Amino acid sequence: MSKSVRRVTLALQEAGLDIAPVEIGDATTAAMAAALIGCDVAQIAKSVMLRGEISGEAVLFVTSGAARVDDARAMAVAGEALGKADAALIRAQTGFAIGGVAPVGHLTRPRAFFDAHLLEFAQVWAAAGTPRHLFGISPQALVTLSGAEVSEFTA
Repeated sequence: MSKSVRRVTLALQEAGLDIAPVEIGDATTAAMAAALIGCDVAQIAKSVMLRGEISGEAVLFVTSGAARVDDARAMAVAGEALGKADAALIRAQTGFAIGGVAPVGHLTRPRAFFDAHLLEFAQVWAAAGTPRHLFGISPQALVTLSGAEVSEFTA
C-alpha cells in the first residue's frame, strides 16, 4: 500500500469509519473512474485544487464529477482571487500528487469547499491518494471529515 493510500486509510479509521479504499485501475477522468467503479459520473467527488492569489495556499474544491468549478463563484466563496495550483504546491500542502488528491488525509488541511450537489447521493466516490484508488463514503460524512464548507461554486 502506498504512503498516500495509507494516509487516507488512517484518516478514515481515525474518524471511526470502516471504509477501505479500493483499487480500480488508472483513471485520469471522473468519467473513467465512474465507469471503473460502476457509479454515475455525478457521484465522483473530484478534488480540484486552486491557489489563493493572496494567501498563496492551496484551496480544495470537492465537486461532482459531472460539474466544473466556476472561477467567479469559487473566488466568491474563497474570498480571494484564485489561480492554478502547481504540482509542487499541491504536493507540499496535501502530500498527494495531481491525479490522486484525496479530500482527506492531507499533510496540512487546506481550506475546503464542498459541492452541494453531491449531497443528493447516498454514496460518493473520492480519490484515495492515487489515480488508481477510490473510497466510497456518504457525502455528509465526507463534508465532516474534510472540514469543507458546503457551497455553490459550480457552473
